Amino acid sequence: MSRVLIAGAGVTGLITAVRCARAGHRVTLLDRGPIPNPAAGSFDQHRAVRALAPGDPAATRAAAALHRHWLRLQALLGGEFYRRIGVVTAWPADLVDAAFEVAARAELPLALLPPKALPHIVLPDRHLGIHEPEAGVLLAERVLHAAGRWLRAHPAVTLRPWCTVVGVDADAGRLTLHDGTDLGGDLVLLATGAWTRDLVEAPTVLHRQTTVYLRPPAELSEWWEQAPSAGRIGADGTGWLMPPGAGTLLKLSSSELCRPVDTFAETDDTRAIARQYVDRILTEPHRYRIAAVKQCHYSVDAVTGGAALAQPGPAVWARAATGGDGFRTAPLVADHIVELAAAAGLAA
Repeated sequence: MSRVLIAGAGVTGLITAVRCARAGHRVTLLDRGPIPNPAAGSFDQHRAVRALAPGDPAATRAAAALHRHWLRLQALLGGEFYRRIGVVTAWPADLVDAAFEVAARAELPLALLPPKALPHIVLPDRHLGIHEPEAGVLLAERVLHAAGRWLRAHPAVTLRPWCTVVGVDADAGRLTLHDGTDLGGDLVLLATGAWTRDLVEAPTVLHRQTTVYLRPPAELSEWWEQAPSAGRIGADGTGWLMPPGAGTLLKLSSSELCRPVDTFAETDDTRAIARQYVDRILTEPHRYRIAAVKQCHYSVDAVTGGAALAQPGPAVWARAATGGDGFRTAPLVADHIVELAAAAGLAA
């Protein structure tokens, strides 16, 4: 049994705490705010779970396992937070055969959608929709609250909200808190999102993302409730749509609606830009009302552009990345930390 110390109560910290506690380790989870923390980058209406990575069978196979991970977590934590409505991504027609070949090698079911299957969504010219029927959407806030409830009831877990980490001794595996006290563990995970780079050497790029929430017209509400998540869409192939359902709104995001920033303080006046982008994603955009425009931040690994796990010290691991990719792959990080905790326990 190891003592696992986790800083950060977003999805990575929470799911890792659950996995470590179930594996028999003693876990201390702390956060600068409440647990779970609504200010965490993980909080949002929904996140897509998808697997297809054309050209990379290994990545596709690993991501396909996430469906099973999230279903097991839903059964364990309780509550309905995984809507398995499928995910459609648009691909150039000449790459479709290669995508299906990769999926077959990864044993990932796929289907090619007929051109008129998504009449309300714009696809790029000469692109086809590839459907992952086993994929879907995570109701992000439900995930975090369910994990928080489970952890509060577990005797091997200590939750310490309102504890800000101000320093890290990566060699000794110890954290210094805002009140001057120190905490240590056999294994330490820093899952503090974009703030991780203030504590250890974790090269990241911070992005400011504009997310648009829409209300579909009433006569299309039933269609949208059953629609899959859709990505690589719009005239330029950069859009992502998360359908409404279970009390959520229709959510639109795009790489065209985000930019790298140096600090959280930078602001944008992007509502007009958001409206223009909506016009490029939906076939009858004038029928949709913008309910909200949200400005949020996410960070990615500066080298890989993804959600890499770094090792700043012998017993210290850090995950600075946040956003959709960081959310959906959190169970994979949790599994890796459990393996490391088991090895640390044997070495102790």
